[in-house]
Amino acid sequence: MLTGWVTKARIVGKIESLFRPVERATRESPDGFLNDVSGVVHVGANVGYEAKLYRAHGLSVVFIEPIPEVFARLSARIRGFKNQKAFQALVTDVDDKECRFYISNNFGESSSIFKFKRHKDIWPKVEHTRSILLKSVTLVTLFKSEQIDASKYQALIMDTQGSELLVLRGSIPILNNFKFIKTEVADFESYEGSCQLSDINSFMIEHGYKELFRKKQAGLAEGGSYFDIVYKKQDLKSATRANNSAALYCRR
Repeated sequence: MLTGWVTKARIVGKIESLFRPVERATRESPDGFLNDVSGVVHVGANVGYEAKLYRAHGLSVVFIEPIPEVFARLSARIRGFKNQKAFQALVTDVDDKECRFYISNNFGESSSIFKFKRHKDIWPKVEHTRSILLKSVTLVTLFKSEQIDASKYQALIMDTQGSELLVLRGSIPILNNFKFIKTEVADFESYEGSCQLSDINSFMIEHGYKELFRKKQAGLAEGGSYFDIVYKKQDLKSATRANNSAALYCRR
């Protein structure tokens, strides 16, 4: 009897491990995955603060930023950086949709297609001071139009202030190219109608990713947090083992 329970416990442990952060990863840098890739796509790049980090890792980089004046600063920053390119675009889940884009007073870092909601409870001095109209594009269409080879980029990084799920939905045809996906996401409604952690987790599980790393950035006094989260694509063998383990446990 004891042996049976031990076996079941081990199986349950293996299954649960697929849906919780790897313990070893919690002690590593949130950018540790950069050691395992040769290229990065960074959507919502702002002025490209990470350009030197990416250069230090010898990565090919595609930066994407929608705000014209911020894009100009990004382009200037990476001038002379080998294998780093910048494109001005608003990436969502649809092409050619006219979107109102709200620009923030913190150098555009909190700009979004969504208006603030609980965001101001954490950063009360940050405001949207103006808005512009931009045409949206999916990552797939942008790659086609700019002749970007998706196979050269194994990591997707997103910081689009609540529209990360839209970016992912518009990337499904090329999603399997990304071994790692890093995103900033809140587990509360920071922007009106924005995606939340539960939405991102559901999408990731559905498409074969598991959480590798999580770091809290900031939070509300009464609960609710912003996180940086890294997901890793499961290989076929791992997914098969998990499915077989689950089936075995259910039969017992």
